[in-house]
Amino acid sequence: MEGSFGVLIRARTVAEAWEESILKCWRDGIEVPTEYGEKSREILGLLVVVEEPFSEPRIHKGDINIAIKGSLQRYVEEVLNGTLDWAVKEGKIHYTYHERLFNYPPSGINQIDYMVEKLRRVKYSRRAQAITWFPEKDMWVDSPPCLQRIWCTVRGERLIMHTSWRSRDIFRAMHMNMLVMTELQKMIAEKLGLEVGAYLDFSNSAHIYERSYDDVKRFINVVERRAGSKLI
Repeated sequence: MEGSFGVLIRARTVAEAWEESILKCWRDGIEVPTEYGEKSREILGLLVVVEEPFSEPRIHKGDINIAIKGSLQRYVEEVLNGTLDWAVKEGKIHYTYHERLFNYPPSGINQIDYMVEKLRRVKYSRRAQAITWFPEKDMWVDSPPCLQRIWCTVRGERLIMHTSWRSRDIFRAMHMNMLVMTELQKMIAEKLGLEVGAYLDFSNSAHIYERSYDDVKRFINVVERRAGSKLI
């Protein structure tokens, strides 16, 4: 069977994990068609383990999206504070992660509060999770949520977070996704009076779109020229 399956990447920091994911997908990923009419290089089943999510470097200087002034802060505010939830209510966009996590439709369940309370009562619980998928709204739309589930538990007075993504543009989305998810991890940990532990990030389909190939080639050239460490 063709394909790159079940890849594990273990790194100390978010920036290192993102860089290694791009290199692995570019070198070992298999080119496949997409629903958008373009090709992509893909790994099926990419598990990324970030051992110290808040150790530096967190932000990779090679991310062309973060290079846009204010882009990361806007994304953090969107996911953690719901600054774009109004657009969902007005039908301008299909969803936000904040809406699904903090105000899950249709009854407005705050799943993050549930996770905090569950772990406050039983810190080793395996039931502290939040989902984003809402079948009634998501099954037939063109752009349903990529993030599917967040799961947390406590080990050794540290909050461990796992996230699961059905589909992932690892060059243009994964870095900021990991940054904001670890900020959420920190938020939950602080509510519980805990330290931040490891962050585990799993993608069913981790891919690089054809439209990004030239940018990825330039990124890799710089990484290789600087021996990988100078960019981050």
